[in-house]
Amino acid sequence: MSKPYADREVWFLTGSQGLYGEDTLRQVAEQSQEIARALDASGDVPVKIVWKPVLTDSGAIRRAALDANADDAVIGVIAWMHTFSPAKMWIAGLDALRTPLLHLHTQANVELPWSTIDMDFMNLNQAAHGDREFGYIQTRLGVARKTVVGHVSNPAVTASIGTWVRAGAAWSATHELKLARFGDNMRNVAVTEGDKTEAELRFGVSVNTWGVNDLVAAVDAVADADIDTLVAEYEDLYDVAAELRHGGERHDSLRYGARQELALLAVLGEIGATAFTTNFEDLGALRQLPGLAVQRLMSQGFGFGAEGDWKTAVLVRAAKVMGVGLPGGASLMEDYTYNLVPGAEKILGAHMLEVCPSLTATKPSLEIHPLGIGGKEDPVRLVFDTDSGSGVVVSLTDMRDRFRLTANVVDVVPPDQALPKLPVARAVWKPQPDFATSAEAWLTAGGAHHTVLTTAVGVEAFEDFAEIAKTELLVIDKDTTRRSFRQEVRWNAAYYRLAQSL
Repeated sequence: MSKPYADREVWFLTGSQGLYGEDTLRQVAEQSQEIARALDASGDVPVKIVWKPVLTDSGAIRRAALDANADDAVIGVIAWMHTFSPAKMWIAGLDALRTPLLHLHTQANVELPWSTIDMDFMNLNQAAHGDREFGYIQTRLGVARKTVVGHVSNPAVTASIGTWVRAGAAWSATHELKLARFGDNMRNVAVTEGDKTEAELRFGVSVNTWGVNDLVAAVDAVADADIDTLVAEYEDLYDVAAELRHGGERHDSLRYGARQELALLAVLGEIGATAFTTNFEDLGALRQLPGLAVQRLMSQGFGFGAEGDWKTAVLVRAAKVMGVGLPGGASLMEDYTYNLVPGAEKILGAHMLEVCPSLTATKPSLEIHPLGIGGKEDPVRLVFDTDSGSGVVVSLTDMRDRFRLTANVVDVVPPDQALPKLPVARAVWKPQPDFATSAEAWLTAGGAHHTVLTTAVGVEAFEDFAEIAKTELLVIDKDTTRRSFRQEVRWNAAYYRLAQSL
């Protein structure tokens, strides 16, 4: 079965000890292999599960942790204590482990064989308290992990493990991420600033600037034949406005949009970057603010942040990796304006140009319109409405002493009416638990106006990502109240400042 993360692995580690004898250890190995095979065969788990020999002593456990750390293909390890594995054996290994960890609290059998249970069965099937010993030492050492409880035949168990795998894949991707900033941040904007050194320490991303003139030179170097091929692709994929088609009076603008896309791909490929930013205030000799090009690159999996917002570009890239192989998409987004009719409150999200077409299964239109800022030529862009469904809106902000993720669970809905005069891609959503509570909580959290909207994964994936990254996450969902959220923000401030001082 093909796996979305075909070049990655998750190792399955089983804990036991030599006390029970070779016959018991043989059964432990057989049953743990069965669990690993079941996970590997599950369509919910998007990565190869690799079983490792049963671990029965401190040296072997530490070596397994170091080997997992050193193998770039490994994006996580799953640990299960089939029998009682004394936790002091795990101290050195857990202390050395730098790879995301999931603690699977399960057992080989679903039902108890009541009439045949004897002490041999009890000695073999001890996860009920073996995993408690393991849970204690993880908590004692302050080990970040996800805990999943239940039998692997339960779809809820495999779904939760699959979500954690996706978060682990995003974590691995940010540690391989090179991000190219073409120009600086928008002038006088606070929230798009951030500590790039801390970002590399916390998330692994390398954020650096390339001059806009480097991109201009690449744009000028694109071959006409390559532009011809890409424009033909546009006309096949999209409803291209007549004025942009071959022979249309503004066809040259479409060709320039294609030229920008090919140039960005060339420059980013040379750098090895899978995320980037632009800034309408810093375009040099570029004739257009890249719109269509940015939308197309996001649809290919690139992270992007507008106006120099590199933190959002990191988050878009992470969301893209999380959603590989799933329906829906992820994109840069921005809360723009509200419908404030009592009982029918909604948020209209968009951006100047750069919303990813992965958010719709319909055929976008390719149009050209004035931008109104930046002082450049009218840019080409894809226009569409985001498909209805469940979604999450997430921002990443720098709080000086830590990064903060803020996530709002939303329901994406159709616009109440058509938007014939709004020439950009957009999304309309109802935030949970309600508009007023959501907006107040977001403002209390200091959440950014640039976000990622994903309709491919839910909030659990960001919970797992935050746990792996040891990064603060504030969630606004159906259970949020104003009072509880304000208290959580205050408690978090105290906790993170205390934790750093230690």
